[in-house]
Order: sequence, then structure tokens, then C-alpha cells
Amino acid sequence: MAHEELHLNLRNLTMADYPQLKQLMDVVYNDIGGAWPKTTIEGLIEQFPDGQICIEDSGDLIAVALTVMVNYERFSNPHTYDDLILSNDKIWHNASGDSLYGLDVFIHPDYRGYRLGRRLYEARKDLCRNMNLRAILAGGRIPNYHKFADKLSPAEYIEQVSRREIYDPILTFQLSNDFQVTRLMHKYLPEDEKSLGYATLLDWNNILYTPPAPMVGNQKTVARLGAVQWQMREFHSVDEVLKQVEYFVDALSDYKSDFALFPEFFNAPLMGLTDQMDQTRAIRYLAGFTEQFRNEMSDMAVSYNINIITGSMPLLENDRVFNVSYLCHRDGRVDEQRKIHITPHERRDWVIEGGNQFEVFQTDAGRVAIMICYDIEFPELGRIAADQGVDIIFVPFWTDTKNSYLRVRHCAQARAIENECYVVVTGSVGNLPKVQNLDVQYSQSSVFSPSDFAFPHDAVMAETTPNTEMIMFSDMDLEKLKLTRNEGSVTNLKDRRDDLYSLKLLNSDS
Repeated sequence: MAHEELHLNLRNLTMADYPQLKQLMDVVYNDIGGAWPKTTIEGLIEQFPDGQICIEDSGDLIAVALTVMVNYERFSNPHTYDDLILSNDKIWHNASGDSLYGLDVFIHPDYRGYRLGRRLYEARKDLCRNMNLRAILAGGRIPNYHKFADKLSPAEYIEQVSRREIYDPILTFQLSNDFQVTRLMHKYLPEDEKSLGYATLLDWNNILYTPPAPMVGNQKTVARLGAVQWQMREFHSVDEVLKQVEYFVDALSDYKSDFALFPEFFNAPLMGLTDQMDQTRAIRYLAGFTEQFRNEMSDMAVSYNINIITGSMPLLENDRVFNVSYLCHRDGRVDEQRKIHITPHERRDWVIEGGNQFEVFQTDAGRVAIMICYDIEFPELGRIAADQGVDIIFVPFWTDTKNSYLRVRHCAQARAIENECYVVVTGSVGNLPKVQNLDVQYSQSSVFSPSDFAFPHDAVMAETTPNTEMIMFSDMDLEKLKLTRNEGSVTNLKDRRDDLYSLKLLNSDS
């Protein structure tokens, strides 16, 4: 049949379809008993009309998927087809179940090759997502197994089908539609002589499934980011800086931001209040204000109901200087992330040392990591964060020239793509002539996403005007990350060759 002659329509099954359905099932299932009785189909349509899906061509029924709801814990364990059958050929349907169970998918032989089965499977997946169900389960026949039973066990057969060394008309199709074989079931359908009674238990997990939870305090699925592209200016006191910080926090909070991000060394103008001849002494002078900034910004996080990433500041501890960022949660908690990789300038002029701990932090709007400027130029940290389920990487940075900025930008974009997460970079702008080593700034703050159909074509969610003080907003959909990681055009995290290489974080307190 020529494809231009087709007039396909996907819809829900009705009882008016039964004569055609019976005829179709008798043709497809002639080896295992043919069609269900009319009362069986009538029960399915009455109990779960949305689950009975069909495709017609110019009014002729050509493909059908029959589905019920079940409890995952019950049917993700060994069972037989008869466990779904009640008296009088009624099929078990649990209206309060948390998963779908695929009973049958059958397609008219004349229409094979048009991928109608894929359409039916996609319709089932959409139904599962729309109903917020946990998974789709199915018992899958392996009808070509009888040809190999004399030399392969069922498990060996399934393994060779999964490697595409053997073609099985049912299992090969199910594997190509993202179903996973979770176990082998014996005597699933004893009358299935071609499968010798064996079947696979197949599972497709709905990655967007959200378990029932209280209405108050639920984890957000869309996180709003507010970032500050900070103007370096002369300040005469800590209070002046904090007033400017509070101004931005207040503004970002007014727009219901979940996060406020400040740049690296945003309070560096305070070094202009001390002697600039000795840079190591100047950075230690600035470190003397860090505790006050941490405490005041933590208070702001609570008062303005916003999580604040405090940019970065020098921390003096046991006569050693670190570059530290604080995550001030709006519930009052404070987490700390020290810069891991120290630039030659920081090491030479300020004698700053690198931290030895790296963490991913759970917030009420996703799992986040902080990589301070130079840290984003090392791919290992991004991959470690991805292994811990990071959703958003925050990068407070300071760069003086455009080429320096572009190193940060390009590496941040790479981290977003290879780790399938959002990456936010925020820096400072303007001139600071009274502070050595920080006299000029270059910044264009940006939010980067993975590069796939669910995101902007250039994988840039938002960005500021270069070298202008301003705030930037972006809504980051965390559900899209789940889809990309599992069903994207490419799946970087899933496709890693862990059999060839691995990455390990060695934590140390020393």
C-alpha cells in the first residue's frame, strides 16, 4: 500500500469497533487463541477508556493497544498472564494503581513497516506521563525463541537479541522503544508454543513521575534564577556594600526568584580602604569582613525568602587564605564551597590556596553546585557534580579581559552540554583603579542549557548586555533535564564508557 493512500487517525477504542477488532485479533493471534470475547473488551472500555487506543485508516481498524492500571510492586515481580484475568474473562484493572500494564499491541499484517506500533507506544507513554503514573509494565513474548531453544537458554537468547545478533519481532521492537528487560518469567503464557511459555518482564520508567506529597513544601520543578551583574565602584564602608547587596536581593525577591547569584570577589572594592603596596596583606584585610558578609547575607536570604549564592570572598583560616562562596538557604542553613582550582594570579599575588572539598547541595529548587570562576575550566568537577545529580551549576566569576571571559563562557557551555544541566555564570563590570589586580572587569552574565530540542536553539537561556550593571532572570525547567538525560537526541551521561574509564573524588580535610 502506498503511503500517500493512508488516512491514519489515532483515537480511543469504542464498542462499535469490536467486530473489526475481533477480526484483527483472530488474524494476529491465531496461534494463541485469537480474539478476546466481546464482554472482555466492553469491560476494558468501561473501566479504563483512556487506556484503549487504536489507529484507523479511512475508518478501518488496523492497530490496537489494550492497557490497564496495576500496582507496580505487585506486577514488577514474577507473575503470569492469568494473574491479570478474573472470572468470565474480565481483565484486572486497578483504578488506584500507580502504573500502566500493556496487555496487547497488535497491528494488521498489511500495515507492518509503517511504525504504527511506535505510535501506539508513544501514546501509552504520553498517557503515563499525563496521569503521573510511575511506569509501564508488560509481559513480552519472545516468539522466535523456539528456533534457538536447542542451543540457547532463554537468558542467552534475550542477551543476543539485546545485542541485535538475533531478531525477535516483539522483543527487538520493545527494546528499541526504551523498555528494559527486568526479569525472565516462566510459564507466563503456557499456550505460547513459539516462546515455549517464556516471557520477559519489561519496564519503562516515567522519569517525570512525582510521588504523592503534601501540597505545602513540595520540591519545585521550575527554578527561577536571578543574577546580578555587579558594578565595581568605590565604597567607603562595609555597610555601603551591604546596602547595595540588599537592594539587589530585594529586587530579585520581588520577582519571585528562587536564587540570587553574585559575582566572585564582588566586595573587593573594600581593599581600597587599606594599603595597596602589600597585596597579601590587602586580601587578608578583606577577609576580615567575610564573616559579617556571610551572616548578613544569610539574614537577607531568610528575610527576603530567596536562596543566595554569595559570589565569593577571601576566608582566613589558620593563617591560610581560601576563596570561598556561601550558599545561604532561605530556611537559615548555610553551606560553603571553597574554590578548588586557584589561578596563577591568586596564588602569586594573594597566596590563596585551593580547597579540598566539593559538594552538590540539595535546595528547595533543585540540586546545585558552585564552581568559582577557574573551577569551571576543569571538566572533572562538572562530571562529579553530574554523578551526584546536579541540576544547576552556579559560576561566580571575575575576569579582566574578553579572552579571559570567553574561557569561562565556552567551558561553562561545554559543562552544560556534557553534563546535561544548567550552568549560570555571573561576573562584575566597570573599573576599580584604587585596587591593584582588580582595576578592570569584563562580563556578560549568562544562563546555559543542554543543547537539544527542549531548549533554545543556541542553548543560551538568558544573557545580559556586556559590561553593564543589571540583573538577569531565567526560569529553568528541571523536568526538561530529566527528559534530556533519558530521552534526548543524545544522552551523554548514559552513554559514558564506565567499562573503560572512571572519575573519583578524593575528599581530604588536610
